[in-house]
Amino acid sequence: MAQDGTGRLERLSPRIERFLSYHDERAFMRILFLTSQVPYPPHGGGALRVYGLLHGLHGAGHQLDLLTFSEPSAPTPEQTPLGAFCQCIRSVPYTPRSARQRLHDLLFTRHADLARRFESVEYAAALRDQLRAARYDVIHMQSLEMAAYLPLLRAAAPQARLIYDAYNAEYDLQRSIFAVDRRQVARLPQALYSFIQWRRLVRFERAVCRDSDAVIAVSEADAAALRKLTPEKEIAVVPNGIFTADYAQPTQCLNLGDSALLFTGTMNYRPNVDAVLWFVEHVLDRVRQAVPSARLFIVGNKPHPRLDAIRQRPDVEITGFVQDVTPFLHSAAIYIAPLRMGSGTRLKLLQAMAVGCAIVSTSVGAQGIALQNGREAIIADDALSFAQAIIGLLNDSERRAALGAAARQLVQAHYDWSVILPCLLKLYERLGLERTPVS
Repeated sequence: MAQDGTGRLERLSPRIERFLSYHDERAFMRILFLTSQVPYPPHGGGALRVYGLLHGLHGAGHQLDLLTFSEPSAPTPEQTPLGAFCQCIRSVPYTPRSARQRLHDLLFTRHADLARRFESVEYAAALRDQLRAARYDVIHMQSLEMAAYLPLLRAAAPQARLIYDAYNAEYDLQRSIFAVDRRQVARLPQALYSFIQWRRLVRFERAVCRDSDAVIAVSEADAAALRKLTPEKEIAVVPNGIFTADYAQPTQCLNLGDSALLFTGTMNYRPNVDAVLWFVEHVLDRVRQAVPSARLFIVGNKPHPRLDAIRQRPDVEITGFVQDVTPFLHSAAIYIAPLRMGSGTRLKLLQAMAVGCAIVSTSVGAQGIALQNGREAIIADDALSFAQAIIGLLNDSERRAALGAAARQLVQAHYDWSVILPCLLKLYERLGLERTPVS
C-alpha cells in the first residue's frame, strides 16, 4: 500500500474540484486537528481516518495544523509525509496513566476511564501556545479522548467552531462488551468494568455532544446511538473511508495456501481479541473437519497475552505487526470479521472490500457498512452458520470471486475518500463558518 500522499493528491483533487465548482465561494479555512496518535503510518482505524481527512482537506485548499500525542516507538511527525498536508505539526510524548491512577478513578471518582486517558499538563500547555499563535476557524477533536480538552478550547478559542469526531458511540461500545463478557464467568471482572464505564460514558459523552458545535459519527447506527444522548443535536455522518486505489495491487506476493482465512486488526483491542478467540474455539474446528487445509492468519500489532492460548495451534498463525496488510488481503481465500462486540465501522473491512476479498462477517462486524447479505458478503451470527458459510465459499471459487467483485464496487462507490470528503465540506457550510483567505 502506498504510504506517501503525493500520488493521491492528483487522484483526489479533480473529484473535490467538481464538488467545489458547484459553490460560488470557496471556504478556505484554518483548521486544527487534535489527535491521540501520530496519524502515520495509516495502519489503525483512527490513523487511517485522520490521514484521509488531512489529505482531503488539504486538497480542498484548507490550511491545516496538527497537535498530536506521540509514542516512543512511533515515528516523529517530522519523519512522515504529514508535512505535505500540515503547515504546523507539534507532538507531545504520551505517558500512559498508571494502573494505580486508573484504579483510584474507578473506585473513588465518577470519571470515565476514557475521559482521562490522554489527560496531560504538557499537551494542555502546547495547546494553549498553539491557540495563542494562530486563530482557527475550526478545531477537530478526533475521538472522545481528545474531547476532554473541550473546556480549554472553549475558553482559549471562543471564535472557533469545535467539532467532535466520534470514532465510536463509546457508551454503546462498552454496553456491547458488557453484554458479551457477563456470560463468561472468567470475564466477570471485565464485565463489571465495562458496566461501570458504560454508565459513566453516558454522562461524559452526552456533555461532549451537547457542548460541541458539531458532532460527526462514522455511521448511521452510531449517529442514532448519539442522538439518544442528545435528541436536540444534529449528528452529521461522515463515514470512514480509504483510498481504494492503494489496494489494487499487492506490494509483494505471499503464498498462504488455497484455504487461508484472514483476520486483521490491532490485537490488544478487546473486541478483536474476543472475535478471534470465539472463532478458534467455536468455528475453526468445524471448518477444518470439512476442509482440513484451512488455516487462520491473525495479522496485527500488539497481540494480547490472551492469544497465547491459541498461538501453538498448527492451524493458527499470529504474525504481530506487519508494515503492509495488502499482500495478506490479496493472498487470503476469505476475510473473516467474527466480531460480537463493537461500535463504529471496521476500516479493516473496507480494506478487504477494496482488494475484492470474499467476506464472512457477523452483523456486528459489518455494522455501519451497507453490505447486503449474499451480495457483497455473507452475514452469519452463530458458530454453525459462520462455519457453513466459510466451507461453502472455500469449495466455490466462482462464488468467492462474485462476492469480492461486488464488495469492491461498493467500496469504490461509497467509501472512497473522494466520495466521502464532500460530506464534511457540506457540514462546514451548514456551520456558517467565516471565510479566512489563505495566502
